Amino acid sequence: MSTPVNKAAKPAGTGNPGFDERPKHGVGDRFRSWWNAQSRPAQWAYGLPFILLIALLPILNIPVLTTEGTNFGGVMAQFGMYALIAIGLNVVVGQAGLLDLGYVGFYAVGAYTIALLTSPDSPWNQTGEGGWLSSQWAWLACLPLAVAITAISGLLLGSPTLRLRGDYLAIVTLGFGEIVRLLADNLSDITGGGRGLSQVAYPRLGTSETNPLGVFSAGYNDGTLNSGVYWYWVSVVLIVLVLLFVGNLERSRVGRAWVAIREDEDAAEIMGVPTFKFKLWAFVIGAAIGGLSGALYAGQVQFVVPTNFNVINSVLFLCAVVLGGQGNKLGVILGAFIIVYLPNFFLGRTELFGIPIDGDSIAEYKYLFFGIALMVLMIFRPQGLLPVRQKLLTYGRELFVAARRREQAEGGSK
Repeated sequence: MSTPVNKAAKPAGTGNPGFDERPKHGVGDRFRSWWNAQSRPAQWAYGLPFILLIALLPILNIPVLTTEGTNFGGVMAQFGMYALIAIGLNVVVGQAGLLDLGYVGFYAVGAYTIALLTSPDSPWNQTGEGGWLSSQWAWLACLPLAVAITAISGLLLGSPTLRLRGDYLAIVTLGFGEIVRLLADNLSDITGGGRGLSQVAYPRLGTSETNPLGVFSAGYNDGTLNSGVYWYWVSVVLIVLVLLFVGNLERSRVGRAWVAIREDEDAAEIMGVPTFKFKLWAFVIGAAIGGLSGALYAGQVQFVVPTNFNVINSVLFLCAVVLGGQGNKLGVILGAFIIVYLPNFFLGRTELFGIPIDGDSIAEYKYLFFGIALMVLMIFRPQGLLPVRQKLLTYGRELFVAARRREQAEGGSK
């Protein structure tokens, strides 16, 4: 005689009548559901005050957040560049699932495009006599050129190499990044070699008798605002535009193809997805965004040198994506903020919460601490700080299938 089964005690999702079979959602999913239920004007009404608050961070001087050893406006400007890099690399790594260890090469191509066309040290300078660029608007005019040239470089690199997968693709992209750096270091007649290219153009806005170079010139500071704050505002505008562009792609057929390729490329190809085409799209779009960030870097620093484009920085960019959450746009921005902010937070500090520390030494060992943080993260939270929604739904589907199998097993034993 079989023991009666209390159907009411079965877990949700087992097919019992009277019970909600909808999967349980976490805080992130509830927020996404609420956000997606809002109309587009309502989303902008909620989002604009938040964007404004983020833009005002450098001038609010929040005591806990503001850095002591370095200017907070400059830190936020650097964060803006890293956030753009993380969004572009997230398209390649997080969305399409392609391991790219040489993304710094695209960053360098964008920076050198601006420098070669606007620096007086370059033989290709177009801002002097006989050039076709105005010194006031040269940076802005070269910005789309930098994006286009970097996208073409992504196309040239991706066309022959994207048929490779995994470690082989990672090695090829790593080689590309090193090739770009070595070319910049050895073509001294064009790139200036180890000396670099100086006096790179920047937007000449806010000029006056007391400030003939404008508010975007390196070293500008009027006591309240500095050049870093202005460059941070430019980066916020660019980040919003890039997020809108990438977000629309994610919700389109292209984004769905990227997710299919990331989860299982062979299955996607069997189902009719032209995987090579969509991987190439991801590579080109990611390269273009990386070039945009490189152009932002060249205008802000106004000095481009090959040592800033080494493999360590490329790994640091990848660290921001993995730390924040591969595939999640807001997650990788959080990862970029952590990568940039934490070393600068400790810089110059002698105590923290009443505890004596050597902040400069802590900042010098940033690569060690980031490496340890990644190891801990991979053990306890491999999906990153803010996991991507598609992966959460995948795990939820696996739990639902397991519950179904349990129900079938219990039904067969009766």
